[in-house]
Amino acid sequence: MEISTPYMIILAVAMIVTVSFIITLKRGQQIMLIHKCYYVAAALLLIWIIAIMAMGFIPPSQMTALQLLDATTTMAGAFIPACSLVFSICYTREFNETMPRWIWCIFIIPALSTVMIYTNPLHHLYYIKFALENSQVRFGPYFYIHSIYTYACVAISVFLIIRYAVKTKSRLHLWQAVLFTVGSLTPAMVNLLVTLHLLEASIVLTPVSFAITMVFHGLVIYRLHFFDIRPVAMQHLLNWISDCYLVTGKDGRVVNFNQPFGDIFGRSYKIRENTCLSDFVSDEDMENKTPVYNLLSALRSCESLQTRITYEQPLDLRRDGTLKRYWYLVEVAPVMVKGSIGGYVSIFRDMTQIKLNMQKLADSQMKMMENERLAFLGQMVGGLAHNLKTPIMSISGSILAVGKLIEECRQSLGDPEVTETDYREIYGEMEEWLSRMKEAGAYMSDIITAVKGQAANITVSEDMDFPLDDAMRRVILLLRHELLKEQCHLIIDEKIQKNGIMIHGDINNLVQVIGNLVSNAIDAQKPDGNHDIVIETGWDDKEFWLTVKDHGTGIPESTRAKLFHQMVTSKGTKGTGLGIFISNSVIHAKFGGSMWYKDNPGGGSILGISLPLGCVTFIPEDEVIESAQE
Repeated sequence: MEISTPYMIILAVAMIVTVSFIITLKRGQQIMLIHKCYYVAAALLLIWIIAIMAMGFIPPSQMTALQLLDATTTMAGAFIPACSLVFSICYTREFNETMPRWIWCIFIIPALSTVMIYTNPLHHLYYIKFALENSQVRFGPYFYIHSIYTYACVAISVFLIIRYAVKTKSRLHLWQAVLFTVGSLTPAMVNLLVTLHLLEASIVLTPVSFAITMVFHGLVIYRLHFFDIRPVAMQHLLNWISDCYLVTGKDGRVVNFNQPFGDIFGRSYKIRENTCLSDFVSDEDMENKTPVYNLLSALRSCESLQTRITYEQPLDLRRDGTLKRYWYLVEVAPVMVKGSIGGYVSIFRDMTQIKLNMQKLADSQMKMMENERLAFLGQMVGGLAHNLKTPIMSISGSILAVGKLIEECRQSLGDPEVTETDYREIYGEMEEWLSRMKEAGAYMSDIITAVKGQAANITVSEDMDFPLDDAMRRVILLLRHELLKEQCHLIIDEKIQKNGIMIHGDINNLVQVIGNLVSNAIDAQKPDGNHDIVIETGWDDKEFWLTVKDHGTGIPESTRAKLFHQMVTSKGTKGTGLGIFISNSVIHAKFGGSMWYKDNPGGGSILGISLPLGCVTFIPEDEVIESAQE
């Protein structure tokens, strides 16, 4: 059989390409089942090419050798489409290590074809007449069974790849499918045209056409990473995660998105690949600030600022037949290509559960604060009874005394011995007793106002500017009984009055915190120690601080590390661990400040409150004096 030199060169190039293809593909790759399928197909192609080239060196007179080589080419041509079908099944069904036994049934017909072609001289079912020229070849009945099965394998493999690409809605998979289809159908179409004598060409044209297959499949493998697990795994990962993922071009055209995005936005707003987001925005969307409109706005902001944009997006979704509101944290980041923006990546993170948890945490903290406030009030009410006992007894005694004086006046009416001077003395005593009653009443009014203010603001906070001195007076009134009972002396920094320190916030919150600190200092006193409790203030160019210093037992080393972060107590069974924890939470949440601790050099503890200067105002001393005089 004579093969022209150009065909020989083409065959040699195809063989070199095939060998290089196999070596390069295998190098540095994780060998999976789909790789093995393709290696087998490439090896069969190599055998096919070698057999064709060998036929070119054998004279026509040696017909038996030519028939054996032709049988070898037919064998390779029978198994390659079957391998392609197996490859497509493994790729689309994601068989990575092993394949089911039923797949081996695909090779029954190719194996039978191999037997039939090698034994053709015995039955002539494949070739009725074998010839070197296509025009002289006469095919037997089995040839058509073999051909139909071969073309069916090619068609089914192409169908599976295309269906998989369409199902995944991946642009990468669609491009893979297109190039794979072109590469697979080219040899089949050439072979079909040659077999039907519609194309007058040598028998070497079919294997040569596989060079085209190598080109297209090479593009799929190397440029589109057909065999690379990373893009496939990445797409599976993006579909698996709950976050919605979207890739858009610079013009807002949708490039790719994962399954969660398609389920939520694709279904709700009919968003598809290769469409522009602006196509889904109407005037009504602009007015209502819908998610797609907000996303477009974020893309424009990202383009102008060339930085990442983050915003919160509420979304009403119907799930399980119920319309519920969900919250998403949207991050839009530019994709830089050679120094310029090539597109954008948008991620929608479902923050609904986090918001619910934060709300539950806030509610829990509020309940804890309420419990602590109530405990503080319970403690104060206990002292209130003792604090009110003295003024009530004073008022009661004054009333009795005034009553006696009134009775004395009534009985003396008409008595000539009772002079005007006597009546004046009685009136003077009555005024004195009334004055005592007024003083006791004013004290009772002050202490009741302090407790009432605490009780009325358990859940309601009123932010306003208030004098720190007023907060101190409330603390003294509320803790007067405890201080007297434990024989403690509360010393307050004179700077509080002289500087007219104004605090912005809720006075009752600050009274609660300072009251907790002073109450803890009272509880920490040693029976035979210094019972002075000192409240001092200070500030610098960044913050203002207030400290409560005692000379008590101090705080154990094991408790200090978690003093403000966990509910811990150094009082044993007498403490709940809420006081300091809640106080720190109040200072942080209500005033934007913090709490801290250090040892008192003289023994005991120093607990401090630090507030930003933004919520503190200092009134000059002369204005404070003028205000006091008024």
